[in-house]
Amino acid sequence: MNKLIGFIGSGNMGQAIIGGIVKSGLVESKNIIVSDIDESKIQKVSDKYGVKVTVDSTKLVEKCDIIFLAVKPNVYDTVLNSIEKYVTPDKIIVSIAAGRSIESIEAILGCDKKIIRTMPNTPALVNEGMAGICRNKNVKDEELEFVKSIFESFGKAEIIPEYLIDSVVGISGSSPAYVFMFIEALADAGVMGGMPRDKAYKFAAQAVLGSAKMVLELNKHPGELKDMVCSPAGTTIDAVATLESLGFRSAVIKAAADCIKKSKEMGKK
Repeated sequence: MNKLIGFIGSGNMGQAIIGGIVKSGLVESKNIIVSDIDESKIQKVSDKYGVKVTVDSTKLVEKCDIIFLAVKPNVYDTVLNSIEKYVTPDKIIVSIAAGRSIESIEAILGCDKKIIRTMPNTPALVNEGMAGICRNKNVKDEELEFVKSIFESFGKAEIIPEYLIDSVVGISGSSPAYVFMFIEALADAGVMGGMPRDKAYKFAAQAVLGSAKMVLELNKHPGELKDMVCSPAGTTIDAVATLESLGFRSAVIKAAADCIKKSKEMGKK
C-alpha cells in the first residue's frame, strides 16, 4: 500500500494500531506519520516504530490520505476544529473513540467528508486485535474495504451498523481490561497454591488464549466447551459452582452493560 496514513495522537490505542500495522508489514513505516503536542512522546514513537512524526497536525492532514483520530474523546472537538479546513472530501477520517458518533464528527468537518467510525482494542499490539467498523454515506465500498484491511493486518474486523458500536465497546473495545483482571486473579490463586508468579501468569494466560481459540475454531457453544471440562464429581465443577454462587456471570454482564451505557451517554454529550 502506497497511501500515506496519519495518526493524530499517540496514546495506547493509537500505538497499538501503529504497532500492529508496522509488525504486519502491510504498510511501510515510512508511509506513516504521527502527530502529538508532546514532542518527547512522539520521538519515542518514532524510535520504536520507525515512523515519521510532527507536532503540527494540520501538516499531517494535508499530506495523508487516511487520518486516524487517536485522541481522547474529551479533546475531539478541539482537534476536529483545528483540522477542519484541511480535510478535503477525498481524505478518509477514521475515528477510534468511544462515544463519538459519525453525525457529531460530520457536524464539525462537514457532511461531504468521508468518515469511518471504528472501535478497536489493544490486542492489536500482538496481531490479535478486534475491531467494529462503520461508515457514512460518502465512503465508497472499496475505501471501506481498504480501511478494513488495515485493521485485519493486525487482527480481525467486522463491518457493522453504527448502532452496534456501543456494544462493541462493552464486549470488545474495553473487555481486554476485564480479561487481564481475570488472568491476574487466576495467577494470584496459583501463587496461593505455591506457584512462582511468573509461571502462574504463563499458565493462566495460556489457558485464556487456548480457550478463546477453541470458541473461535471449534464452532461449539461456550457452554458445551465448559461442559467438556467438567467431569462428574471432579475439580472443575466445584470451581464452576463457586463462580455461580458468587455471581461471576452476572458481574461480567453488569460490567459490560455499564460500559455500553457509558459509551451511549458519552455519545449524547
